[in-house]
Amino acid sequence: MHPSMQSDPLIAISPLDGRYAHALQSLAGYFSEYALIRYRVQVELEWFIFLCNEVKLKGTPPLAGQEVEMLRELSTNFEVADARSVKEFEATTNHDVKAVEYFIKEHFKAYPKLDALAEFIHFGCTSEDINNLSYALMVRDFGTKEYNPIMSGLILELYEMAKKYKKVPMLSHTHGQPASPTTLGKEFINVVARLESQLQLLNALPHVGKMNGAVGNFNAHLAAYPKIDWPGVSVRFVTYLGLQPQLYTTQIEPHDMLAAHLDGVRRLNTILMDFCRDIWTYISLGFFTQKLKKGEVGSSTMPHKVNPIDFENAEGNLGLANTLAQHLANKLPISRMQRDLTDSTVMRNVGTVAGYSLLAYKSLLKGLNKLEVNEQRLHDYLDDHWEVLGEAIQTVLRAHGVTNAYEQLKELTRGKKVNQTALAKTIKKLPIPAVDQKRLLALTPQSYIGAAVKLVDTYKPQL
Repeated sequence: MHPSMQSDPLIAISPLDGRYAHALQSLAGYFSEYALIRYRVQVELEWFIFLCNEVKLKGTPPLAGQEVEMLRELSTNFEVADARSVKEFEATTNHDVKAVEYFIKEHFKAYPKLDALAEFIHFGCTSEDINNLSYALMVRDFGTKEYNPIMSGLILELYEMAKKYKKVPMLSHTHGQPASPTTLGKEFINVVARLESQLQLLNALPHVGKMNGAVGNFNAHLAAYPKIDWPGVSVRFVTYLGLQPQLYTTQIEPHDMLAAHLDGVRRLNTILMDFCRDIWTYISLGFFTQKLKKGEVGSSTMPHKVNPIDFENAEGNLGLANTLAQHLANKLPISRMQRDLTDSTVMRNVGTVAGYSLLAYKSLLKGLNKLEVNEQRLHDYLDDHWEVLGEAIQTVLRAHGVTNAYEQLKELTRGKKVNQTALAKTIKKLPIPAVDQKRLLALTPQSYIGAAVKLVDTYKPQL
């Protein structure tokens, strides 16, 4: 392969790194191999600083402020070239975390005081101490800086559409059949409420981590410094990183909380998949049209086509994200005895879940911005289904104690087309007060929307 082709998106195996790379560039800062190495360097250095300045281990003189700043710059200014240096160590060690340790020790050689303390890099650690904390920080940072903003933006867009279309009547469908009318805005606010509820649950989940050695018992730590409260040190350090400490583990942090995060994302994605399918159907019914873009083609052979591709792309990518998320959530909490390596290779795909999710959200936002409501089509569709008012009529009859009210309206409307004239004749014969007859005669499929508008107006966004 020619060297110039090696970074060409056209030869990428994954569409996330190929066709869609332009839309997901920000994810490289969290989930790439470079990013994972950078987070590992950060954790190794913070543990070293913590041992020197907080635990004050015998043999580790306190680090000056300038030294701490310099150490942290090694991770905050970590470049792709630095990651390549780590990979060069890995080519010899065949161990990715040990390569990070050697990289830092090599850096220390330029500073005599630090070089003398080099053996306190990775002190008492198993590689999983570094890895689990790195992934926890990675997922936390991604959630705060990327996931929450785009999900909140999507929810806000849906909320604005709900308010805009709160008074636009629309025929509902249950079991695919005409049902009691709603409003377009009310259907959007339903999605907003579901998403906000699940996002709150997701954000309430803590990000956890452990720092307790090869099998979770601080064996090596106590062998070297038997008088130190190492469980207490672990709690302090993990908290210091901004994570929730997990003291009870085998070699690995059990990933139960990460599985909960993945399930939370999966539930949000499922709600959006449901929404995509509904919007797709509403477009096919003509309730929405889509803005045209000059130069775009809908079909290679049918010039008239304007396909709902953004919602189809979103649905497909949501499905991919959920399939991977479900596998990770099911697999990661399972490890043979004190550990096996199956979690390690699976964990590397957390970023793939994020990638397909974000790709779907961006497609959805793009699709929403193309939608235009066809109010005439919505009106005409309602006008063709006067039989849906049978629910209102039979319920008023029940309120007046009329027997067999449901059965009477069933006889008139079930499986039949009923127009305004036929329905009016029926209403005028009903044994109910004139005021109620008048109210029912004034009712139309467009006005029979219950509290739909009020439900939109009274919704209080959580954002």
